[in-house]
This record gives sequence, structure tokens and C-alpha cells, in this order.
Amino acid sequence: HQIGRVSPLADGPNKALIVGASGGYGLASRIVAAFGAGADTLGVSFEKPPKATKTATAGWYNNLAVENAAAERGLYAKTLDGDAFSDKMKDQVIEEIRSSLGQIDLFVYSLASPVRQHPRTGVVHRSAIKPLGESFHVKSLNKETGEVLEVELAPASNAETEATIAVMGGEDWEFWIDALAGASVLAPGVKTVAYTYIGSKLTWPIYWQATLGQAKEDLDRAASAIRNRLAGTNGQAHVAALKAVVTQASAAIPVVPLYLALLFKVMKEAGNHEDCLAHIDRFFHSALYSSARTEFDEVGRIRMDDWELSDPIQAEVNRRWPLVETANVANLADLDGIRADFLEIFGFGVDGVDYEADVDPTAARG
Repeated sequence: HQIGRVSPLADGPNKALIVGASGGYGLASRIVAAFGAGADTLGVSFEKPPKATKTATAGWYNNLAVENAAAERGLYAKTLDGDAFSDKMKDQVIEEIRSSLGQIDLFVYSLASPVRQHPRTGVVHRSAIKPLGESFHVKSLNKETGEVLEVELAPASNAETEATIAVMGGEDWEFWIDALAGASVLAPGVKTVAYTYIGSKLTWPIYWQATLGQAKEDLDRAASAIRNRLAGTNGQAHVAALKAVVTQASAAIPVVPLYLALLFKVMKEAGNHEDCLAHIDRFFHSALYSSARTEFDEVGRIRMDDWELSDPIQAEVNRRWPLVETANVANLADLDGIRADFLEIFGFGVDGVDYEADVDPTAARG
């Protein structure tokens, strides 16, 4: 049912690599590339297959569904599961590209992980979602109970900030480009994109002006370095700033669930709310593969967060922010919507599924 929502994309990618392909914006990118543009796609993710007594991780089923749907349409689609930060996985991907694809003309870097073992030093870095400089006191939302509460967040240490940059910054994107370019599996004119989020001033103290923002600024640095690296073959590298959506990661960031619930309500009332797939479909059509001139911001980012950050939307979200409390959150905010989106990440809340029925976890191996 998701594939049917993708618009046909002329002059899109032919052979795409998506790192972080099993959920969120990475999965959406793979769906648009494959079923909008007819591209062959190679995905990389960190998912676990089913066992006799245990179901697979949710993303594993997403990968399987993409592969099965691609096979029905005569498209190549394969997924490699493992640590995308490792040199071993990069070598596996290069071998698969050489044997099955030859070269890729699109590389989407959409990796989301809280931990990274550095492939050169062996050091395990753990990210920390914290403000910088001083404690931050703000409203938040318990999405399960619907309680609006106050939270106090302690500031990050320098070491925690550096670790967050090591996990979520741009170094691994550069390592991927170095490996792929060195193996001559990047086609001339290749496009590569990494995704970021800047967001509203309401979330800046815990996001853009916090440890996460430091990591995302390093992503901008990496994009500039990669553009220079690819210039000789007319390659393109950009960071795309996307809209706020419910993901496993965003739902765990204090402040963000309440902001999301208010934002979704306001955007749905305005008629311009997008989920992951609709947003990436618009990104591919209007920016990444558009014949029109793409507008970039002051550091070269493609800004797809324009609808979210428009003055009317933000004015209404900011008007509701001081008013929202537990008693009125269901009226002022889209509590049901963010709950449904979160459940869907893990395969729950899907119409027509009997969640009480006994199943054989291994029967879905394909």
C-alpha cells in the first residue's frame, strides 16, 4: 500500500545504495528510488532475522517487503545486514556493487544509531542527547499516558559532545565515499545525500543548539569535503534538511514528542502534513531530481523543511505551546497521530492484522 503512493519519477536514479535502509527516511528513499524511478537498490541496515521462538526486528520485515515487491517488478533489490560503520560492511557492499550493479549513481546516507565502534581506533562511542552549557528546563510529553510534564536536562560534558559527533557526524559518510570512490564503483555524476533536521526554535535547546546540532554541523562539514572529492567526476553531495517525523530516535528525545504532536495537528489542519514517504517523494521530485534550479541555504543544504518552518505553521505551534497541558493535549495536539506513527514503526496498529493469532516467525523468510 505504500508503493502505490509513490509518484513516477522520470530521469531519476538507476542504481542506488541506501545506508540505513530499513526504516524512516532511508526506507522511504529506497521505496521512491525503486518504485518511482525503477532503480535497482542495495540496502544496508542492522536488523535481525526471525528465529523459531522470536520474530525478526521490524526493519527486517520492511527490507523483505521491498525485496519481494521489487522482484515482482523485475527490479534488483538486496539488503546486507550488519554494522554499517565497519570496514567489513563497506567491503561487502563494494563486492556486491561490483558483482551485481557495476556502479551506483545515487548514495543515500541515512544511518541512525546511538553507538559507533570506530573502525580505525576500535573505540566505542556513545551519543548523548543533551543541551550545551547549562541545564535546560522545558515541557515534554509522555506519549503513552498523554501527560504533559516538566523535565530538567543536565548539560553535556565535552567528552559527551565529542562522542555524539563521532557517532552522528559526517566522518562515516566520508569513509563510505572514500571506500566507494577508491573502488571505482561511483558512476560519473553520482549524487549523494545525507539527511539532517534543524527544526523550530522550540526544540533548538535540545536539538540544534545541543549535542545533536554539533553532530549535524559536522555533517555539513563532511558534505563540503565530499563535494570537493567528487568535483572531478561531476558528482554532487548535499545535506537535506527534512521535516520532523516520528521515528524511534525522535520519540526518545525530550521536548520533541510534544512539539511533534502540536506540529502534526497544525499541519494537518493546514492540509500540508507529510509522513516520511510523502516528504521524500516531494524531495526527489522537487529537488534531488528536479530540472528546475534547486535553492540552497547559506551552507549548501537543500531545505525541505520549508512547510514546517513557514510563518503561519510556526506561529500557531508557538501560540499553542504555553497553553498545552495534560487536560487539553488531546484537543490542541495530535496525540493519537504520533501514537499511531510510533506503533507503525514496529508493525503494530495496522488494519486487518490479528495480533492475537499464533504465527510461525520463520514463515516470513521469503
